[in-house]
Amino acid sequence: MTKMTRALEAWITDTALLQTTGDFPGQGRLAVRDPATGDLVAQVALSDATGARAAVDAADAAFPGWSTMLPQNRATILHRWHDLIMEAKEDLARIMTAEQGKPISEARGEIDYAASFVQFYAEEALRPNIEGVTSHLPDAEMELWREPVGVAALITPWNFPCAMITRKAAAALAAGCTVVIHPSAETPLSALALAELARRAAFPDGVINTVIGDAPAIVGEWTADPRVRALSFTGSTEVGKLLYRQSADTVKRLVLELGGHAPFIVFPSADLDRAVAEAVKAKFATSGQDCLGANRFYVHRDVYDAFCTRFAAAVGKLTMGKGMDNPDIGPLINEKAIAKQVEQVKDALAKGAKLVSGGAVDDEKGPLFFPPTVLTDVPDTAAIMSEENFGPVAPITPFDTEEEVIARANATEYGLVAYVHSQDPRRIYRLTRALQFGMVAVNRTKVTGAPIPFGGTKQSGLGREGARQGLEAFTDIKYVCRDWG
Repeated sequence: MTKMTRALEAWITDTALLQTTGDFPGQGRLAVRDPATGDLVAQVALSDATGARAAVDAADAAFPGWSTMLPQNRATILHRWHDLIMEAKEDLARIMTAEQGKPISEARGEIDYAASFVQFYAEEALRPNIEGVTSHLPDAEMELWREPVGVAALITPWNFPCAMITRKAAAALAAGCTVVIHPSAETPLSALALAELARRAAFPDGVINTVIGDAPAIVGEWTADPRVRALSFTGSTEVGKLLYRQSADTVKRLVLELGGHAPFIVFPSADLDRAVAEAVKAKFATSGQDCLGANRFYVHRDVYDAFCTRFAAAVGKLTMGKGMDNPDIGPLINEKAIAKQVEQVKDALAKGAKLVSGGAVDDEKGPLFFPPTVLTDVPDTAAIMSEENFGPVAPITPFDTEEEVIARANATEYGLVAYVHSQDPRRIYRLTRALQFGMVAVNRTKVTGAPIPFGGTKQSGLGREGARQGLEAFTDIKYVCRDWG
């Protein structure tokens, strides 16, 4: 493990054995390795279905006390967790970079992002007030109460190992739910570090439970358990569909944040320099391993050559290296991710695309380093134009008309985010209405944050995370009708 600073230095040391929180039954150990070097970072005790059941037992037992705690007291504990996360920011960032490979500046930014959800929902904990209803019955008084659903299962990915936990957990906890968390096996240390800080924040026993281990066994136990009333998952559409089916028998509340296939559309009226700069951000943040990442670039033929030239030049300036060296591009998470880049580039070239830069593993850097890659004249028949890339490969293709690009952009099962660059207000209005995506970014890339409802349409998921809407999956509405006569 890279050298710790202060907040967590006594908690983790080189190749330390970390226990799954709650002393749930374990089975074997998981070796966590730095994707940049292959070096052993730590070993984590693994759990199984027995541990998953024990976690639900603990959460279910803690639910009555947590759900009836005064909202201001829940808010105080959440605020304390936020403060501890910020105090441990540098250690959390270093842990994340060590296990995930993310450039350290991006890791620090993620900790800020993660903490913002805890702070936001600490305030929202005070606001689920009783709502009055104008009565349609004589002598009747009517109210709507927001009540926590119960135990919530949270399944989180490796690409944002802290923020995806806090975005889900803070909302559930603010609503009065208790939680069981299963983080990705690629990044268990970030989850366990957050759990340790939650312990220090004095969450009551059983309110937050983190279980590391075999995903099918653990999550399968939770989808089948009727005590788990809500399930929130971030990951692939394929796995999301599986969890959807598995949760049907117990009729759980579901939030599914699934795959993306974001179009990045550039019109002739766009500020081309700004469009290029934003395109680099939209494609290469987190080394392209982001469901919000721009996956296909549609550039109007009038500015196509100019955009491609400037974009390739900007990409050529990006640096690649170990996360702690703070490059622009770090390693990809594993061999499977590398194989996907290789296959998609090969397929695109076979179908007529042109390779401008990159395109092959950088053996000098290491087996998980894939350089930022630019492909031009990519046909719609190429796999990369219909499959999520999740890596640092940018396919660019020209278009001629607004109607054409809308149809091509919408021709996907995904509907998470779309990017539009234009200075024409009427065109912007038409595009934002016509694009079938849950979020549309106009002349910028960063749109997310705690106050906004994050989520997509079609097979990019169900429900929203963040904002007040992020509380909805974790609460039920109770209607009360009283006659005082």
